[in-house]
Amino acid sequence: MRLSARRGYLGLVVLCLWVFVCGCNSQTASTLPAQQQSTSVDAGAVSARLREIAASGKLADLHWPHFSDYRLHFQHIYDASNFAPVWLHDGKPTPQAMAVIQALEASQQKGLNPDDYDASRWSERLQALNTSVTPDTLARFDAALTVGAMRYISDLHIGRVNPRHFNFGIDIEQNKYDLPQFVSTKVVPAINVQAVLDGVEPPYNGYKHTEDALHRYQQLAAQGDGPIVPDVTKTIAPGDTYPGVSQLTQRLRLFGDLHPDTVVDANAPTYSGALVEGVKTFQSRHGLAVTGKVDKATIRQINTPLATRIRQLQDALERWRWLPPQFPQPPVVANIPEFILRAFGPNQKVALEMNVVVGKALRTQTPIFAKDMKYIVFRPYWNVPTSILRAEIIPGITKDRSYISKKNFEVTDFSGKVITDGAVGDDVLAQLRAGKLTVRQKPGPKNSLGLVKFLFPNEYSVYLHSTPAPQLFSQSRRDFSHGCVRVEKPAELAAYLLRNQPPWTLDKVQEAMQSGPDNQQVNLTTPVPVLILYVTAVVEEDGSVHFFNDIYGYDQKLEEVLAKGQPYPG
Repeated sequence: MRLSARRGYLGLVVLCLWVFVCGCNSQTASTLPAQQQSTSVDAGAVSARLREIAASGKLADLHWPHFSDYRLHFQHIYDASNFAPVWLHDGKPTPQAMAVIQALEASQQKGLNPDDYDASRWSERLQALNTSVTPDTLARFDAALTVGAMRYISDLHIGRVNPRHFNFGIDIEQNKYDLPQFVSTKVVPAINVQAVLDGVEPPYNGYKHTEDALHRYQQLAAQGDGPIVPDVTKTIAPGDTYPGVSQLTQRLRLFGDLHPDTVVDANAPTYSGALVEGVKTFQSRHGLAVTGKVDKATIRQINTPLATRIRQLQDALERWRWLPPQFPQPPVVANIPEFILRAFGPNQKVALEMNVVVGKALRTQTPIFAKDMKYIVFRPYWNVPTSILRAEIIPGITKDRSYISKKNFEVTDFSGKVITDGAVGDDVLAQLRAGKLTVRQKPGPKNSLGLVKFLFPNEYSVYLHSTPAPQLFSQSRRDFSHGCVRVEKPAELAAYLLRNQPPWTLDKVQEAMQSGPDNQQVNLTTPVPVLILYVTAVVEEDGSVHFFNDIYGYDQKLEEVLAKGQPYPG
């Protein structure tokens, strides 16, 4: 080999080795503490700028510049790095930084607001690092990503708005992360950042199904809402002429209530056949009476914009995030706008499901809260709440002194001693008006609580119970109570809750309800979590999406708070 060729060959080898070593050093450096990494700019100036940002709790670069609610977390993160950048190495974003940015840019898929995490600004910021590497540029980039990461992780884990802001009895405090510790030790050095972020989300099947449904509806919305179905002046029954057959067919296919392979003559003037079955499926998914008839309520739901459905799914995801990451026992969950109660078994499977009646929308709303069920009472007394005593019972006695005996009530003192269950004299009525006596209803089939009640002690004096008016369970909208939740299958629920406590079989429960001793209390050996929730978009295990009316206006209130942007009430 000629000398010149040999020199060229050796030079090439040296060059390759240099590239290899530098590449290895680059990978290794990304794992070093930030303060050990070198940079071509003044590290002291970068640190000084980060200190300024930490002290102010504000960064003008952000869509929501004020981050006072995260300022101390921000301070702690940079205290640990001696105020050196945590997302940059030699002025370039680390792989972990790029992975976090990718997650922030995709935040809409999680039902979050991309503006909260500057999703549209990261491309420009990355470009600035290539064109203007100054201490200020580096500090602002690193600070923005730290704030964005904290906001995203917190919002994804416990929701954006604390439910206490709405006076809901759901406590998220115990679910909160130590954000500085989590970001510094779990995210910044992560080998797989996306896996870490995936672990932040609620671990429930219902949450995953809701997230999948959101993706589907976002894709549908990108294609447009489709044609508006003409309104009706009178209800259209199967076999009637209806000029909106074509539009109705297209909308039902869009939503999946009419299978794409189902043959329908969209130009036919008659509403009939498979189209009727599609309407029934749609009605079932939207809390409507399943009649197969096209009425104003059905048309209103069919023409609801997809953007509204997307917001319902986003609101549902927000409320899923309020739940604890695990329960000591499978819970019982009542969903108010759905008018459904589900008792869950192992593996998040629904073991029992039934209709419920909840509090009236305008007067006596059922509160939202979570507590532990501790005991069941068969053939209970109904202790009349003070509000009902003053609004209904006392006026009834005033009009008819035999009101108490006719309604199967009795007047008692506060120790439970019976004063009278017959005619009410002036002295007793005066004591009732003065709040010195109270009223309760005797046990039995006509008792307002029915033959069993389920107690989970709470500050709202709300519980589950049976009812002497079962006909209300057949209504499509079921907000009729004074605040408690009436259950359609009380014996089955009691037997399920007592399934591990012999001899409480279904037969034994029914016997206790029908002929057992009055006011018989049975304690649960293991308390069962009970959640009274409010979700207007529910996704079943088969992927079918069900939407319900915002009967208490809680979706609207949540959206009004979210529209104000960061910082959210926390």
